[in-house]
Amino acid sequence: MNSKKIRIAICGYGNLGRGVEKAIAKNQDMELVAIFTRRSPEEIAEQTSTKVVSIEEASNYVNDVDVVVMCGGSATDLPKQVPEFAKLFCTVDSFDTHKKIPEYLATVNEKANEGGNVSTISVGWDPGLFSNNRVYMEAILSGTKAYTFWGEGVSQGHSDAIRRINGVKDARQYTIPIPEAVESVRKGENLDLSDGEKHRRVCYVVAEEGADQARIREEIVQMPNYFEPYDTTVYFIEEEELKANHSGLPHGGFVVCTGETSSSVKQRMEFKLDLDSNPEFTGAVLVAYARATYRMKEEGQTGARTVLDVPPILLHPASREEVIKKLL
Repeated sequence: MNSKKIRIAICGYGNLGRGVEKAIAKNQDMELVAIFTRRSPEEIAEQTSTKVVSIEEASNYVNDVDVVVMCGGSATDLPKQVPEFAKLFCTVDSFDTHKKIPEYLATVNEKANEGGNVSTISVGWDPGLFSNNRVYMEAILSGTKAYTFWGEGVSQGHSDAIRRINGVKDARQYTIPIPEAVESVRKGENLDLSDGEKHRRVCYVVAEEGADQARIREEIVQMPNYFEPYDTTVYFIEEEELKANHSGLPHGGFVVCTGETSSSVKQRMEFKLDLDSNPEFTGAVLVAYARATYRMKEEGQTGARTVLDVPPILLHPASREEVIKKLL
């Protein structure tokens, strides 16, 4: 194996960025060389020992960074930042607006090819690890459908989308599976369930003083791709209550597929995650795919990739021979 460490930069130092920082510290083949931020670098520098620079100066680090892990939100940050960065760096991101992934992939692919870089998009556990499992399940149990359930837990992307609404100071959004839907799927009742029939969403919102709560509630429940298809409940609470009762970021979920390989011979496949910290786990997934992204670039590849395009052996820090001997 190449003894050279993979040089990583983080763009965005919120919950996810800090999760990525912790994951890098656990991987001996990597080093964190810079954090790019839109905030005051001095403010972030108090929280980390890594060099912190303004996002406006990121282009100065083209020769010092192998992969930038993009840690902004999917609502507004990543669609703007990733195409710009992909022209300069190899990137990995966690864009999670499922319906917009095809157009996002096309945009990033154009810019990454233009810069001669590799950009791996929509990395995490869903989209991400769950996406891989949906493919495995539907390919193996032919003619069936893989069902995905999220939660109960805090969705970072949906919470971030609420916080972008004018008048919102802070927010947490919980995704909760509907028990009847879970039971029917596990029984093998291959129903045509929409996401809204599988989950409901509960939002805890701290509004700015004097903000129109009725307007905020309406903007939340009508938000396309995020809340509009779901039974969504919105509670307005004080900041102290949010900090006391909703400061953690647990999440998880599972993908399940039930089918028959011959008449009356039932098979069920299930992949489950139970996470104490959504951002720390997502950060760990991003770091593994940063390694794969670096290796693909070293092989001479360019353009955008999804988790479905990345051979799993590229994720592991060990050599191909070691991984096959140990894990196959």
